[in-house]
Amino acid sequence: MAADPKPEEISHPPMDQLQGLEYCIDSNPSWGETIALGFQHYVLALGTAVMIPSFLVPLMGGNHVSQFSPPLLSDFYKSSDNALTKWPERRCRFFVHQGDKVRVVQTLLFVEGINTLLQTLFGTRLPIVIGGSYAFMVPIVSIIHDPSLMRIADDHLRFISTMRAVQGALIVSSSIQIILGYSQLWAICSRFFSPLGMVPVIALVGFGLFDRGFPVEYLSDWLCNSFFLCESISGCTVCRNRFSHAYPIRNLLPASGAYKHRPEITQINCRTDQAYLISSAPWIKIPYPLQWGAPTFDAGHCFGMMAAVFVSMIESTGAYKAASRLASATPPPAHVLSRGIGWQGIGILLDGLFGTMTGSTVSVENIGLLGSTRVGSRRVIQISAGFMIFFSILGKFGALFASIPFPIFAAVYCVLFGLVASVGLSFLQFTNMNSMRNLFITGVAFFLGLSVPEYFREYTAKAYHGPAHTRAVWFDDFLNTIFFSSPTVALIIAVFLDNTLDYKDSARDRGMQWWVRFRTFNGDSRNEEFYTLPFNLNRFFPPS
Repeated sequence: MAADPKPEEISHPPMDQLQGLEYCIDSNPSWGETIALGFQHYVLALGTAVMIPSFLVPLMGGNHVSQFSPPLLSDFYKSSDNALTKWPERRCRFFVHQGDKVRVVQTLLFVEGINTLLQTLFGTRLPIVIGGSYAFMVPIVSIIHDPSLMRIADDHLRFISTMRAVQGALIVSSSIQIILGYSQLWAICSRFFSPLGMVPVIALVGFGLFDRGFPVEYLSDWLCNSFFLCESISGCTVCRNRFSHAYPIRNLLPASGAYKHRPEITQINCRTDQAYLISSAPWIKIPYPLQWGAPTFDAGHCFGMMAAVFVSMIESTGAYKAASRLASATPPPAHVLSRGIGWQGIGILLDGLFGTMTGSTVSVENIGLLGSTRVGSRRVIQISAGFMIFFSILGKFGALFASIPFPIFAAVYCVLFGLVASVGLSFLQFTNMNSMRNLFITGVAFFLGLSVPEYFREYTAKAYHGPAHTRAVWFDDFLNTIFFSSPTVALIIAVFLDNTLDYKDSARDRGMQWWVRFRTFNGDSRNEEFYTLPFNLNRFFPPS
């Protein structure tokens, strides 16, 4: 008869740092490997950078190709701003304009590169890419459908006016993260976060994006998805050799001409030439602040956008925790977490000044790539930021990579988002899951974190407006934006229950005894190694 197993043979002790990585946050591969991996992160970041403008720019009246469009006198009489005294100025502006979509994509990538460098140098210093955020879609779409903007007859003028309105809302709302971050208020709030409360938040940062893996609009043709899913997963993600998936563009070669006679919707989603990015991109163009003109400000627009900034802050908090795990670092202390939020607020301010059409958040797919490649090096991410800036200036070359069809990105997302979600689940090792209290909190937070946003999405798809639908549009935008986000709903529920339901007698079950030493910068000696500012800046900005 077999002997009973020993406890150490059937249990796994909790580990502060994830093992099995080849390079952690402050160790670097060879320069050749670093450049290849940095390019890989750049290519992956293109997905969101192209998807968001591809959806929003046409709604704003923007075009995707370069056009010759001299203004007509009737255009000015139809518009709300018809001062004929500005005729010479407008004549020059409208005579020839490049594709609006490609300009927005270039601007978004350029600012992404700047924000990523700022975050890796002075923010959390984690190996994270700061990219565009889907959390801003609800208030931006609301601005697009503002009656005062919809009345503008000229499409390009409406695009410019809408862009300026979005810029103004981003500039004002960025103050939320800047104030909460640099005042250390978010650090105070984070003291109520336990490992148990953060498990649903971090996990739903990945699980909450489940609709990106098989988006309905890309399922119009079975051949498109079945071909690209198989090719992309086998060549881009699953193979253990990192260099085998450093160049996903090679997957386009076997499909050359495959969709020439397919339906139009299939060609748009699966053919690189149908993106019109290469043909409309300039050879060299440097994005600059206020390139679309002076921003306009509206109180209603700004208030709705503040909800998106709040959602972005919560999602990024979960993403910071996941990135620290996959970079084999300790959880970021409260001071570092708040510092990162402050710099992310600066990033949203830059989004508003440059006109990226959306705000910033941590790129979840690039966090998943840290685990897929097992390389959590900060230098790799900084190299990828350099690629973003370089190729956003050299428009034609950047547009070549940005023309990768969306189904390829969707295939990779299936793996990377799932990996990030599993990192969130790994925090359960620090809690007691034999506790009915913990089981209740975890289950309810997970279920409602998935169910409530799905209800809001389905309701909006059928009714063409969110469940919050009153005469106060700003109020509707605020509520709809909050409850569209799975991590935000999960944080509200999990943190509330975790800090009210028998919390005094359950500190050990919640994992607080493990978490408490990572709350302060000096609580663990490894924090200095991972999170100290460069250039000896800690002398001027001492950690708390």
